[in-house]
Amino acid sequence: MKKLKGFILIPVLLLVTLAVANWPRKPMPAEMIADQVIVEKRAHKLVLLRKSVPLKTYHVALGRGGIDDKTCEGDNRTPEGIYTIDSRNAQSRFYRSLHVSYPDARHIAGARQLGCNAGGAIMVHGIPKKLGWLGKLHRLIDWTAGCIAVTNEEIDEIWRAVPNGTPIVIQP
Repeated sequence: MKKLKGFILIPVLLLVTLAVANWPRKPMPAEMIADQVIVEKRAHKLVLLRKSVPLKTYHVALGRGGIDDKTCEGDNRTPEGIYTIDSRNAQSRFYRSLHVSYPDARHIAGARQLGCNAGGAIMVHGIPKKLGWLGKLHRLIDWTAGCIAVTNEEIDEIWRAVPNGTPIVIQP
């Protein structure tokens, strides 16, 4: 009988975990537009601001290469610095993505000194299309190749609230 209880308990716990991870949240009002994005890597937070006032905070997954600043292409780290959201891709393999203007001159020079390429293709993006059901569970580990990941529902909201040209500051 004990084995049967354990056998039933595990799937129930998994279902409860999935339900909590995808529980509906309060959406940001549609008319709110951000004029700055701040990413706090250590806190795993992305904050949308308007005139220095926080509009909404999201928890994120980052690059699987660790918390240090990006130095070379392929190190799987999320860069640090001041950039711009300069384009968007509605057909991204990560549901939707907003491109970050990385690399800057400092990262290019640093990579050159190390004999490598600084890389590029840093995005704020959702979850791969076939894994969208994971919802907030994707944040349990840092899994990207240096990008900043949110749920697909969250990237929809960020996509609407963050126009091209918006500054994004990625802090340690």
